[in-house]
Amino acid sequence: RQAGKRRRPTSLLSYRRKSKKMSEEKKDEIKPESSEHINLKVTGQDGSVVHFKIKKNTPLRKLMSAYCDRAGLKLGVVRFRFDGNPINETDTPSGLDMEDGDSIDVFQQQTGGLL
Repeated sequence: RQAGKRRRPTSLLSYRRKSKKMSEEKKDEIKPESSEHINLKVTGQDGSVVHFKIKKNTPLRKLMSAYCDRAGLKLGVVRFRFDGNPINETDTPSGLDMEDGDSIDVFQQQTGGLL
């Protein structure tokens, strides 16, 4: 404090205004987790389900590779589909308009042959 200047006491009302303003600013800074991540389930041909949490802008290659590692499969022998359409490794949940809880189907690639 400088000599001769008195510090004005903060009233309770102005303190409440400041704290309310600060809490509103913090709300603006905090983004809900749901906007960043999405929960997806991957369903195998045998009906088994594996759940994944992935960022909406992450290429699905990461999910596909993780699924294959868990299932003991090679990425080249399976196909992933969402709403009946093939998924490319570079596709993202956001790009495919996926929503939380959506399901991806996995099919093993069939080799040619006669029945």
